[in-house]
Amino acid sequence: MRIAVVGAGAIGAYWGAAMQRGGAEVHLIARNAHLQAMRTNGVRVLSDRGDFVAYPHATDDPRDIGPVDYVFLGLKAHGYPSSGPLVNPLLGEHTAVLAAQNGIPWWYFHELEGPYRGRRVEAVDPGGATTAVFSPERAIGCVVYPATTIEAPGVIRHLEGTRFSIGEPSGEISARCQALSDAMVAGGLKAPVEADLRSDIWIKLMGNVAFNPLSALTRATMVEICQNPRTRQIVVQLMEETLDIAARVGATPDISIEKRLRGAENVGHHKTSMLQDLEAGKPLELDAIVTAVVEMADLTGAAAPTLRTIHAATDLLARTCVPDTPVVENTPELATQPVLQ
Repeated sequence: MRIAVVGAGAIGAYWGAAMQRGGAEVHLIARNAHLQAMRTNGVRVLSDRGDFVAYPHATDDPRDIGPVDYVFLGLKAHGYPSSGPLVNPLLGEHTAVLAAQNGIPWWYFHELEGPYRGRRVEAVDPGGATTAVFSPERAIGCVVYPATTIEAPGVIRHLEGTRFSIGEPSGEISARCQALSDAMVAGGLKAPVEADLRSDIWIKLMGNVAFNPLSALTRATMVEICQNPRTRQIVVQLMEETLDIAARVGATPDISIEKRLRGAENVGHHKTSMLQDLEAGKPLELDAIVTAVVEMADLTGAAAPTLRTIHAATDLLARTCVPDTPVVENTPELATQPVLQ
């Protein structure tokens, strides 16, 4: 099995290292000091589950790799539309694309039974730009549960979780999903193949849509947001509105708001990815996590007043405090590519 990880940051390098350890042929695409460290010393994973080092091939040029069986997208969702130069050399006739993103994926309405079947989600597929790079037929959905950080170039700190839920947009338990799941399990990961992956997407999104924008607006950690009665109530309202929107597009995530809150509170003084991006001056992952959900509210007639208010405030924050496009290296052949995390 040949695999390429596009954007081998904290999650991508961790996943790729696990897959290499399990016997897959893995190629990591990254840049700068992180790339050089992985080339020289491999990927070192530090974890309470046991440290290990893997030695996948690492490069900044996908043309060194050629077509693979699976592409793992470690980019933020707003980088997908411009990722063609990174991804196209990796795509063969049957290459599947594993979209390990937060929020609503571009393929959400592909093969979904009901009145919205085939509809484009403009927030994550503007003008069909993402679909032009990744046809929905290639997509395998992925909900990422592990928490990881880059402790130093080439060194990944695994904090918790090993589960990557995967599934076809159609709900089919396909041979390509089962083969990928088997390879992930061989690498020490949990990889259930879900017939209803969209419910998993909404369960994770309940937390993302509430804590990510609130943390960016308040600079507070998840536990601080939970323990303040006023912001805790805002989280409850956001989750209630998100569940309403999910139901209107046919999803029924099986989790209570109180359980979701307890899970977030147990994480402790953790900065969300959106707050980390804000502090680092990086673009906020707003479109997939919040804007797409507001778009679905518009589509289905959901009121969602709290969500719309938080979206307006965070959108203004994103426009005034961080750049609206990724900063890329001044490398002519890579000048149109998204930043590799």
